[in-house]
Amino acid sequence: MDTFDVLIVDDEADFRDSLLKRLKKRNLNVSGAGSGEEALAVLKEEPVDVVILDVKMPGMNGIDTLSAIKRLRPLVEVIMLTGHANVEVAMEGMEKGAFDYLMKPMDIDELLYKLQDACKKKRLNEKRERPVAPRSGSAA
Repeated sequence: MDTFDVLIVDDEADFRDSLLKRLKKRNLNVSGAGSGEEALAVLKEEPVDVVILDVKMPGMNGIDTLSAIKRLRPLVEVIMLTGHANVEVAMEGMEKGAFDYLMKPMDIDELLYKLQDACKKKRLNEKRERPVAPRSGSAA
């Protein structure tokens, strides 16, 4: 699969930076945001295929951020990250349009597979959204 664009949204700077480095080593285009508000600002300016979104953040929480992302960029896929105590919140995220969720700490290979699947889904949905060009030579 070609490379794709990932946005990591997590208020824990050390975790976010570590994940950024690990995904960049796997040749992904990765950027980070420390809050839901910052994530929305990035999404307004940059192309993103998949967002990795922490459920529990101060200020704008993961569910509110997910809802805002889906309003702003409906085709962007979102993978929710949660701790053991927040599985119910992650399930709520799935009901609100998240692609999937993972428990922290997660296996990097499992995350990579989910990112690839989420990107494939986004690209399929983009193809469905594009209008089909009329065939040349057909009678109009």
